[in-house]
Amino acid sequence: MPEEDLVELKFRLYDGSDIGPFRYSPASTVAMLKERIVADWPKDKKIAPKEANDIKLINAGKILENNKTVGQCRVPFGDLPKAVITMHVVVQPSVTKAKTAEKKVDEVPRKNFCSCSIL
Repeated sequence: MPEEDLVELKFRLYDGSDIGPFRYSPASTVAMLKERIVADWPKDKKIAPKEANDIKLINAGKILENNKTVGQCRVPFGDLPKAVITMHVVVQPSVTKAKTAEKKVDEVPRKNFCSCSIL
């Protein structure tokens, strides 16, 4: 593939630091990008993804789906072929962890109190 067809991406983390930039084929999937982010995640960060499903990628205000390609996600910027595209990375725990946390909250007995004052 000619080098001019490659898309240059960098990934902005929650603290403002970046991973990249890297060059990707427009046929690369979002899932492949997430795998690369997990592999290259800085070891000194307090919040770190354990797997690719813990990451959400945001580009131009939209959360990108794993099955989409870089070419499909790229927002047209007119005639800026050499521009580096910044995608934002959000780390979220997987759904199973969130459901476990919800159950713990529900297990706490709730006390409903109502007090009315009529003047």
